[in-house]
Amino acid sequence: MLYRDAPTVEVSTLIEGATADQVWELVTDIGLPTRAAGELASAEWIGDPGVAVGARFRGTNTTDGLGTWIGECEIVEVDPGRRWAWVVGPAGGGRPWATWAFEVEPSGKGTIIRQWARLGPGPSRLSEFIAAAPAKESRIIANRMATWREGMRANLDLIRTTLT
Repeated sequence: MLYRDAPTVEVSTLIEGATADQVWELVTDIGLPTRAAGELASAEWIGDPGVAVGARFRGTNTTDGLGTWIGECEIVEVDPGRRWAWVVGPAGGGRPWATWAFEVEPSGKGTIIRQWARLGPGPSRLSEFIAAAPAKESRIIANRMATWREGMRANLDLIRTTLT
C-alpha cells in the first residue's frame, strides 16, 4: 500500500429503527467525532455554519505518533439527507491531504450509515514520516488506515448509541 495509490478505508453499519433524517442530523454535526474516541479534538466552522458546498471548517487533531495539527476543511459535495464529503488541506482545485465523507441510506430495518476516507493525493503530515523512512511506507500507511478505521467505528457507535 503506497501513498500514491490513494488508499481508502470505509466503515458501515445498520442502525435499526433509526430514520435517515435522524442519522443525517448527527452526521452533519462536525463536532460529533470530538465526542467519540478518536484523534479529532475540536472542530469549528469558519464563517457561516452549515453543511453546504463551499462551507469551511477547521479541525484540531492529536495523536501520540503524529502530534497535534490543524486541518482546514472544505465541503465539496452535498446530496441532502444522503451524502456529504469534504477535503482536508488545499481545496478549490488544490491537492487535498484527504477526502472524507458520510453516507446515509434508508433500509427496511432502519438506516445504513457509512463513513469513508481517502488519503491524498496531496502531501500531508504523514508524507514527512514516509520521507523519513521510505522502506516503511506500507506499514506507516497501514497504521494510519487502522487509526482512521477505529475512529470511524467510534463515530458510528456513538451515532448508534445516541439513537437507540
